[in-house]
Amino acid sequence: MKIKDIVNRDIVNLTNCEFEPIHIPGSIQPHGFLIGIDSDSWKIDFCSGNISNYIDIDFKSVLNTAFNTVFGNDQENLVKEYISKNLLLSSSPLRLILIGKEFLCTIHKSENIYILEAEPTAENKKLSDVYDQTSQFLSYMNETHTLQELCDMVVKGTREITGYDRVMVYRFDKDYNGEVFAESCLDDLEPFFGLHYPHTDIPPQARELYMQNLLRLIVDINYEPVPIYTVDDGNDAKNLNLSLSVLRSTSPIHVQYLQNMGVGATLTISLIHQKKLWGLIACHHYSVKNLTPEIRLAAQLQGHFITSQIDIRQSNEEYDIARKSNLALEKINSMELPAREDSFEILIQRPELLELCNASGVSIIINGTIYKSGLTIEDEDILTLSKWLSEHTGNTQFVTDKLIDSIPENLIDRCENASGINYHSLGINNNCIIWYRPETLSEVNWAGDPHKAIVKDKNGLSPRNSFKLWKEIIKCQSNVWLDPELNAASNYAHSLQRQLNLILMTKEEEKYRKLSEVLKETNSELENINWISTHDLQEPLRKIQMISSRILVKEDEQISENVANSLQRMNNSANRMQTLLVDILKYTKIQHIDESFAQVNPKEVLKEVIADLQEMINEKHATIEIGELPEIYGLTFLLKQLFSNLVQNSLKYSLNNVPPKVIISSLGKSKLDFDHNSDDLYEGFQFSDNGIGFEQKFAENIFNIFSRLHGQEEYKGSGVGLALCKKIMQVHKGFIFAEGISNKGAIFKLYFPLEVDTEPLV
Repeated sequence: MKIKDIVNRDIVNLTNCEFEPIHIPGSIQPHGFLIGIDSDSWKIDFCSGNISNYIDIDFKSVLNTAFNTVFGNDQENLVKEYISKNLLLSSSPLRLILIGKEFLCTIHKSENIYILEAEPTAENKKLSDVYDQTSQFLSYMNETHTLQELCDMVVKGTREITGYDRVMVYRFDKDYNGEVFAESCLDDLEPFFGLHYPHTDIPPQARELYMQNLLRLIVDINYEPVPIYTVDDGNDAKNLNLSLSVLRSTSPIHVQYLQNMGVGATLTISLIHQKKLWGLIACHHYSVKNLTPEIRLAAQLQGHFITSQIDIRQSNEEYDIARKSNLALEKINSMELPAREDSFEILIQRPELLELCNASGVSIIINGTIYKSGLTIEDEDILTLSKWLSEHTGNTQFVTDKLIDSIPENLIDRCENASGINYHSLGINNNCIIWYRPETLSEVNWAGDPHKAIVKDKNGLSPRNSFKLWKEIIKCQSNVWLDPELNAASNYAHSLQRQLNLILMTKEEEKYRKLSEVLKETNSELENINWISTHDLQEPLRKIQMISSRILVKEDEQISENVANSLQRMNNSANRMQTLLVDILKYTKIQHIDESFAQVNPKEVLKEVIADLQEMINEKHATIEIGELPEIYGLTFLLKQLFSNLVQNSLKYSLNNVPPKVIISSLGKSKLDFDHNSDDLYEGFQFSDNGIGFEQKFAENIFNIFSRLHGQEEYKGSGVGLALCKKIMQVHKGFIFAEGISNKGAIFKLYFPLEVDTEPLV
């Protein structure tokens, strides 16, 4: 049997240090041993090389051997019972007797391997003492009000329970730079409180493991990693994922980092808040130190105390800010502003507009007009900034405390008054409101130069050696916008949007009121003209017809042939004029039609249309195909005009030397996609042809009256036909849409409602 170790010997370098595979080191720390059990065969597939340091057997004898053969059936049954009770992720260890010696074991599953890690039992700190300290801590916890006070108490309590030389609460910012937020340490140690550490100190893959494994222990920083061995089955990729391992070996970079700090042992407890790594409880000891499982559990409980209270304590701290913001918001929302644009002149002067989000300046842009107060930027810069924000946010919102990191260089060349902004779009035309905050020069104390977290020298890659105080002045950055301030700003932006909409609606109402008056006057004039045309002109025409007829029929008077012909032509003209007046009267009745829709067979109407257009169809050598069409509700004479216009349109706009082909078919019953709030069903028809078509971007314009896509010299027409089609569909409370491809053809889709009112829409 051939045996190999699975130690990951990849060299960490400047190109892969942030991607170091720390979850598969292939080795463990030496304060315990590890075996990996195949979950199917229950044979031992992995074993650490130090097993012989703890029990009287070596790893070669263990590998590829059944667990019960090595440790006995009783111990195997205990392990299986532990697993069956779903305790794999339990913090409670399993006590086993392995070849005559007692061990505390943790067990978890990695893919198809049960990983068992065993540590020898040790003298426990009295559980009563741990319980007393924890109980005392809980009694004190309610006396704290801020998150800072709570963390201060936690570090003291954790240090008392664990005995570490230094205990810190390490908090991450949004970029995962860390800050020592609370600290308790020996009096003779240099304090780290307030120091910042760059995000490179804890790379992404390490943060991911902190999310999975909430407690991490290094007993001796100067330990010699113990390799893990397995049977060589020819699989070069064979490895063991130790993400949840207690004994997992530590990254060489991290070990070197801690050695450079002079640390001898560590304990790290993850602080998870809202499914993110909020921070760590970091414990340092300056010599070798191990903890019993009971004390580890008690220490981990301290972390739960913090994470369970983060929201409450932050809410307490933000309460006063929220109260002031809400008070300002209520005052400004209670203003009764007129529905005119000059209302923004009144609004911009109100101090509550700045107070609601603790801004130093504000600007409102409405249709290119700028209203501003407080510390802002130049008008030209405001317009440039609002245009850029509108384009790059999709007319939504944008918040930053460091504007120069987000906008292009030289877009705004001064940040004194606009280091931070809170932008909310108010719709079209770059309308928006922007709150501003000035530059706040701040000093950050780093534990060493953050730009040299990883250095390369003659010995290769290593973390920085110097942890001396390194100060950095942060420029062009404002105070951070807090959640209560953002909420108040967002709420007022919605109120402002409503005010703007009210102004627009008022303008539209005024415009429609004036149009309605003009329309009423125009309709009155048209009715007078119509009355004159259809009634007052009838009487003189009848007299002309009567006199001319009498003259022509008189037998006792001799009338010359020329005079008789003239009289006859005059009589004929009067008849034609009378017919025209009758047609005008009929058109007037259509405009005020009061007859109800009736069921119409569109196929019968189309037959009449084709008969009327037969001469044009023959001239074009056209083919008209009519499929099965369902009956619809409508007015027959208008539908005939609609179908005739569409067929003529296809015949007129045909390709040269290509016989036109028009196919008329049913689209069936459907809802319209754009009308999501309606359950109305429509009967759909489709008119498709093989003509010159059109570009789809003109699909709506072609229905505008007098709209033409081609010159008069190419295709004759007035540009009214399709506009009339749309009007007829509106009368039928339906819709018409067009689809086209240049030189391929056009498709017109008609949708008639299945349910109609008794009165048509005109």
